[in-house]
Formats: sequence, C-alpha cells, structure tokens
Amino acid sequence: MIATKGGLRMSGDKLVRDSSPAWLRQGVEESLQALRVDYIDLYQVHWPDPNTPFAETGAALQELVDEGKVRHVGVSNYSADQIAVFARTRPVETLQPPYHLFRREIEAEVLPYTREHDIGVLVYGPLAHGLLTGAIDEHATFPPDDWRSESPLFRGKTLQRNVEKVRELERFARERGRTVSQLAIAWTLAQPGVHVAIVGSRRAAHIEDSLAALDLRLTDEDLAAIDRIMAGAVAVGGPSPESV
Repeated sequence: MIATKGGLRMSGDKLVRDSSPAWLRQGVEESLQALRVDYIDLYQVHWPDPNTPFAETGAALQELVDEGKVRHVGVSNYSADQIAVFARTRPVETLQPPYHLFRREIEAEVLPYTREHDIGVLVYGPLAHGLLTGAIDEHATFPPDDWRSESPLFRGKTLQRNVEKVRELERFARERGRTVSQLAIAWTLAQPGVHVAIVGSRRAAHIEDSLAALDLRLTDEDLAAIDRIMAGAVAVGGPSPESV
C-alpha cells in the first residue's frame, strides 16, 4: 500500500496550507511520476485549509478517484466537525491524527466519531517526538532547525517531569521484557478505533524494534497501570505548518 499526503506548499520561506484543487492535482501528478506508479492507494489532505472550502477539496479528490489516479481518500489533523463537513461532498475513508501517551485529545470526540462512521485511523507520532524512545533525558538539546529546540515542552521542569514518566514506563516495559518504544506503540494500537501506528525510523534496527510491538498484548490491568503512571504528565503537542 502506498499512502502519501498533499495540501502543503512553500511560499517564500514559509510552509502554508493549500488544499485547492489545482495544487492537490499537481501534487498527485508529481507523486505518480516520482513513484513511477499508475495510482496512489491512499491520498490524504495534510491539514485543513481555511482558505479553500472543503467541498472544493473533496470534489477535486473525487475527480482524481474517478480518473483512477487515487483509490482512497483520507484527511489528516482534522477535527470530528471538520471531517463531517468534508464528508458532505466526499466520504472520508481514513484519518491520520497525532496520538501518543502524552497527547490524547482525540479520545474525546475524534475516535468516537471515526468508530461510529467506520473511518480507518492511522495515528502518527506514537513515540511522542522521541520522548517515548527513552533516548531523551532532562539535559537534551536539539539542533537550531529542530522545532523542539524552541519548544518549552522540551526543556526545563516540563521536560524533567515527562522524562520521569518515561523512566517509569521503561521500568514497566522492562518487567515484561520489552522496550519503552514497544510499549508505547502497543499502547497506541490497543486503543479502540486505532488501526495503524506510523513510526518513523532512520535505522533498520529501529524498525525491527518497532515491529516487535505487534506481539505485545496489553491487558486491561496493564492499560490501567499505564494510565496511573501517566497521571500528572504534561501534554505534549507537535508542530503545525505555521510553526516550522
């Protein structure tokens, strides 16, 4: 399965949202050429675009489906209300939201909505921008071009508190013969309505470690214990196009 996203472009030195029909079509055509394929299995709108009516975006994507260039259509970073508006023109088949142990807001409205409407959920960021790998400690620093270098979430007392939580999770995982990364991924996949966890990696060994999470089955008692560990953690959001 090949899945990709469109709807962002550079404007000068800024990244902006653009889900206009012309830009989405250009993105699809360029992806087909770059990938050397005849169609894209899943094409997703990267972020809601306040300057383009959802009806225009949906209609443009339906045209691409009708032409055989796209097979399935999804959205990313949309709220439940935004998905409902988009779906008036074209059904939303998948949603790609951010979701991890330090960021759980989709549990309130988004996941109930996607379950009710049979929408596949592919969550991104299950390792909390590196926090849940165990590789970040309270003294961590980041390159100037890394958004975390400017984020108060990754320094000071906030980082210290969350690192303490990760260390507790590490102990919990180690008792089960697992890594904290595997625990975080398994926790994500154990949530009702979540179908896929998208995990970034730069090394083959990291991929192998992540795949081992599929064999970890968390019981209700495990999930309750993890919730107790996470009590008092500081919520960790991520970047938006306007912030990078």
